[in-house]
Amino acid sequence: MNLFDNLMLPNGTSIPNRIAKAAMEESLATVENAPSKALMNLYKSWADGGSGLLISGNVMVDRSALTGAGAVVLEDDQQLDKFKKWASIGKSGGARFWLQLNHPGRQMPANLQQQTWGPSEVPVDLGGLSKHFNAPKEMTSEIIDEVIQRFAHSSYLAELAGFDGVEIHAAHGYLLSQFLSPLTNKRTDMWGGSLENRARLLIEIVKHIRDKVSPTFSVAVKLNSADFQRGGFTTGEAKQVVSWLNRLKVDLVELSGGSYEAPAMQGRARDGRTLAREAFFLEFATEIKKVAQMPIMITGGIKRKMVADKVIASGVDMVGIATALAIEPNTPNYWKNGKEIVPELSPITWENKPLASLANMAMVRYQLTMLSKNKKARPDIYPFWALVKQQLGDIFRARRYRKQLAKNSAFKQS
Repeated sequence: MNLFDNLMLPNGTSIPNRIAKAAMEESLATVENAPSKALMNLYKSWADGGSGLLISGNVMVDRSALTGAGAVVLEDDQQLDKFKKWASIGKSGGARFWLQLNHPGRQMPANLQQQTWGPSEVPVDLGGLSKHFNAPKEMTSEIIDEVIQRFAHSSYLAELAGFDGVEIHAAHGYLLSQFLSPLTNKRTDMWGGSLENRARLLIEIVKHIRDKVSPTFSVAVKLNSADFQRGGFTTGEAKQVVSWLNRLKVDLVELSGGSYEAPAMQGRARDGRTLAREAFFLEFATEIKKVAQMPIMITGGIKRKMVADKVIASGVDMVGIATALAIEPNTPNYWKNGKEIVPELSPITWENKPLASLANMAMVRYQLTMLSKNKKARPDIYPFWALVKQQLGDIFRARRYRKQLAKNSAFKQS
């Protein structure tokens, strides 16, 4: 296999090459949490950049459950015209375009002032930063069923808008990942305990989505190869979940790892394991690949063509690239034409690891904001400045979000 060979999916559709623009949190939604002009500008740069697949940042299935106030939400058809335009722009260069659908569970910022839900009442543990997340309330069976229906309906709307597929986010410590992990799922009913029960929510969501969309609409799953926390979701359990997904017409599984508490997706683990500087999850992918009947993709730290080539040569089907494409969206085109560029950010050497993780995300988001304004990225930005700028932006967006919710509530009551 070659990095620029097309990839045929189980549903019969093909992806032009083996490079995917992996999901990154953009925080560029309108006040109504719809795709904005800035977001469309950003995706135009990736559409022209040569990636075979574009995967959006978090698109939430519930406006009262967000990863951040600037998140895009697809829960009804009120803003569908904007989603149609977004889909058209993302596909304009020949790439496939998928929406990543997500629910944050307990990883929802407290400043949104919404009820936080999770599989169990286990709060986020980030030391001094824990105060930024409310302790979750245990979900009832009725709320779990509502979440299943929301994922299915959002997938139906995504197809209606012209997207090529959806990716269900069951990694990085968000809700579905919380159900999978014994650290956050302490339930004793049909949704907790054994791995079969902990995986039930993910399995049911995939089944319901498949019932709602056409056979050629791609359905993918983003899964942790491990939680990288002692006592958490393991690689062995990931293999078993993938074997169950084999039966459900899943078109691709993207492997990543970690959570807010253990940001392995940035190369940092909490379980003592040292992750390679690039292609963090390759060793786990080759293990999980032994049971997978669908294509496997890995994301995490890849910024050099020689590493991407190594991933494909190992038998992994796709490489997901995030930060490098936030810095230089044309990286795939450059690589294809023989230009060996290595887009990377300035390293962060802070001792406070949770704060360093936040700063890293802020630096990435700063690059996305620059691209959305049709400006060049600035990978040399100071981490502290990027973090302060993001925090101020988050405060503004959260205030705007709360005001809009209050306005909508008053309108419904009048």
